[in-house]
Amino acid sequence: MITILFVCVHNSGRSQMAEALLNFAAHERGLSVRATSAGTAGGKELNPIARQAMDELDISMSHQSPKLLTDEMVRQADRIVSMGCGVDAEACPARFVLTEDWGLDDPAGQPIETVRAIRDAIAIRVQMLLDELDQ
Repeated sequence: MITILFVCVHNSGRSQMAEALLNFAAHERGLSVRATSAGTAGGKELNPIARQAMDELDISMSHQSPKLLTDEMVRQADRIVSMGCGVDAEACPARFVLTEDWGLDDPAGQPIETVRAIRDAIAIRVQMLLDELDQ
């Protein structure tokens, strides 16, 4: 099983959508890949607009909740992807762990149209990542 860890600052939007999208797509493709997610600062709850955007794709995030990044999560991950550091450069995951950064905008406080665009950008990158892992 390959484990992908998606990390952002609050773990309430981008990394949660990436976790859900990757787990859904890997299952659909029959791949032995799973995603987890965490935040360097951790949030209190999922972004409700991000949940709405995922519900539109019939991919539920109801079982997910923000988690604080731990050393154990980093050790267990085969690959770590940070989602972008525009929210809080001091808490940027790339400062703490070697990662690839997808440089995505933060959906916090954004209208549904913007969150949909972020979701769709994540979905494209997730598919590309799974294509790479499926070779």
